[in-house]
Amino acid sequence: MDIGASEKLELVDHFCYLGDMLSVDEDADAAVEARIRTGWNKFRQLVPLLTNKDVSLIMRGRLYSSVRSSMLHGSETWPVRKEMRWHLQRAEMRMVRWMCGIKLKDRFPSKELRERLGIDDIALVLQQNRLRLYGHVLRKDDDWVKKCMEYEVEGPRPRGIMIIIIKRFV
Repeated sequence: MDIGASEKLELVDHFCYLGDMLSVDEDADAAVEARIRTGWNKFRQLVPLLTNKDVSLIMRGRLYSSVRSSMLHGSETWPVRKEMRWHLQRAEMRMVRWMCGIKLKDRFPSKELRERLGIDDIALVLQQNRLRLYGHVLRKDDDWVKKCMEYEVEGPRPRGIMIIIIKRFV
């Protein structure tokens, strides 16, 4: 792409900006994959503490919160689909099993392992983060998002589909 003065920009499909992957698509697959990799890197840095038998499971769960926060950084704005939520849960449960020293073939329920560590499901934390951002947007006085949500279109309204689309993203 030519921007004048003999300067050219390269067109790309994916771009890393401040640690977050932006893509041409309207989904956040690349961002979720990048965040899961970031979470695994943080987890591997903390493995000596997270797998130490001398450290209590509750303390390991508290340490794990730093790994989770690195995985969910910026997730408030992701349009999350079921597949992405599943990838996040799968990565989290692999880390949780590693911290507890339990193999997948031992067939322990995920809920029980999370209770041992004193942590919530990552899908619940993801939803809480999104709702927290939504609350901030609603409370802001002079915000274009709030104006768009409250905007009334004159004339007859089309049937149903727009409300479904809006509720899906809010």
